Amino acid sequence: MNIRDSRHHKDSERLKRNRRKFSDTLVTNGPNTSSTAGTDAHDADKQEAEIVRRQYLESEQRFRALLESLPKVAVQGYDRDRRVIYWNEGSTRLYGYTAEEAQGQLLEDLIIPAFMRDEVIQAHSAWIEEGVAIPASELELKHKTGELVSVFSQHLMLNEHTDSPLLFCVDVDLSSQKRAHRDLEFATRFDRLTHLPNRQSFETDLGSLLDACRRQGHGLLTLYLDIDHFVEINDALGYDQGDRLLIELTRRLKECQRVTDLVSRVSSDEFVLAFPGVHLAPDARRIVRHIQNVFREPFVLDERERQVTACLGVALFPENGESSRELIRNADVAKNRAKLEGRGAVRFFQQKLHDELVRQHYLLARLEEALDNGEFSLHYQPQVSAASGRIENLEALLRWQPADGPTISPGEFIPLAERSGLIHRLGDWVIEEACRQQVEWRAKGFHEHRIDINVSGRQLVRPDALKRFEGSLQRHGLAARDIGIELTENVLIEADETVIEDLRRLYHRGFHIALDDFGTGYSSLSYLKHFPVTALKIDRSFIQDAPTQPKDRAIMEGAILIGHRLGLEVVAEGVENAEQLSLLRDMHCDLIQGFFFFRPMPAKEIDRLLSGFMPSHEGLSS
Repeated sequence: MNIRDSRHHKDSERLKRNRRKFSDTLVTNGPNTSSTAGTDAHDADKQEAEIVRRQYLESEQRFRALLESLPKVAVQGYDRDRRVIYWNEGSTRLYGYTAEEAQGQLLEDLIIPAFMRDEVIQAHSAWIEEGVAIPASELELKHKTGELVSVFSQHLMLNEHTDSPLLFCVDVDLSSQKRAHRDLEFATRFDRLTHLPNRQSFETDLGSLLDACRRQGHGLLTLYLDIDHFVEINDALGYDQGDRLLIELTRRLKECQRVTDLVSRVSSDEFVLAFPGVHLAPDARRIVRHIQNVFREPFVLDERERQVTACLGVALFPENGESSRELIRNADVAKNRAKLEGRGAVRFFQQKLHDELVRQHYLLARLEEALDNGEFSLHYQPQVSAASGRIENLEALLRWQPADGPTISPGEFIPLAERSGLIHRLGDWVIEEACRQQVEWRAKGFHEHRIDINVSGRQLVRPDALKRFEGSLQRHGLAARDIGIELTENVLIEADETVIEDLRRLYHRGFHIALDDFGTGYSSLSYLKHFPVTALKIDRSFIQDAPTQPKDRAIMEGAILIGHRLGLEVVAEGVENAEQLSLLRDMHCDLIQGFFFFRPMPAKEIDRLLSGFMPSHEGLSS
């Protein structure tokens, strides 16, 4: 027998001895039975020992059955040389080797990755020779296929301090937990649909990119993208088509992406992108055009090609912000301003945009408080007969005079009230105040002048808006000749059939219904014959330049002619000089409203005017 065969024979004999010791250990590692093992013991003692031995054999079988029945717990036994002497079914499931394949193999050859091999061998040697226990820990061990398997591994030793210790390793499969952890980490960092980084991840990545830009002296462009009318796509075509659009848009954006660029999806229809290395305005405009080109090709949705647009907001580093959060916010501010301009608009951030946003936030917070504190009032601007100069009607105009600051323009607070929903409460107050004031003037004998109030489109969203208007007049004992309403043509175009029917009812009851800012909306002239209106108000933009601009003069003359042909009263707004007045008189305009005659005035001054104490003439009132 050669040396190799001799060594193999000795290893085999040692493995057999260790397996027997493992079995004996399971049997005898319990209460001391040596007192019952002697050949000279009493027969009763022998019977008792046999009973105890059978109990331990049964215990061993139950223990083995337990080890084999644990589906996610792998138990392996090793001798002092780390050769396998025990391999349960859980180990086969976890590592892929059958018990026959694993038997007699070295631990490091089976399941230890190459980078851990030396460390494991040293740890086992230190345990056997120096008693340094191997601590329990999470490891990644090797499957038969070479893939890594996540486990929690714990070690124990039997026959410690002998020449033939038995080493056992209990490994718990952590694959499901690790997979769940990875899924959770993905969900917290990435968008589920597009697999793009979410806002939190983008903000972190952008922060790192900004650090690099600072070190290298580079600029950076942050672009906020908001798909126009995405909600309508979801509502009309379904969420699956909306998802399809988002996935296709993501693909197109990635095609534009350089290695250093960042792309993320931060909400349902919003994306934020970052482009480092942008120094000059031409570079920024080039990138913006590149992103706009993404939308030039139609998107196929519901088996049809559909043109999709997006509004873009741009913020530059370092001009518009030093941190990732500041740049994202400012790009968002610019995007929101772009949305006010219409589909596909682009705005670059300017500090005044942020200042306006801060002011709007302040005003919005103050608006409801101002209503409670009585800071609102109505001013009235007379409408004068172009022919006689006689005051015919009064338009009620809302004013906000805060207790602790200057007057705030309706152009600022009315849009805020509309967006916040406070327009309904504000509109109710205007109606009530106009009715109260008319009752007071009627009691003073001023019976000739109607008050007209403006009704916004947002007010008409409430189905009972016009019925509430009628109810207010009834409570104050007023009739149709006392209070009229003014609407913009866009409001009428967008109104639903219920609102139109309510307007028709008011029209037939004799209410004055004026079409305000005529000529600035988008309605066709053919709609005029369908709308229940009694008057047209020509917008001041046409009046202002009519004396010097032939086109404006032609539009103004055409509007007056159309109004008269339709049997409507025509009012010219914004008349400020004698030349404008002369032109309007030549065109037979009915009523004049503007600073040339009267500015809007509080009720007390109107009292004096109507009482005859305030002189008026063909020029501006005092």
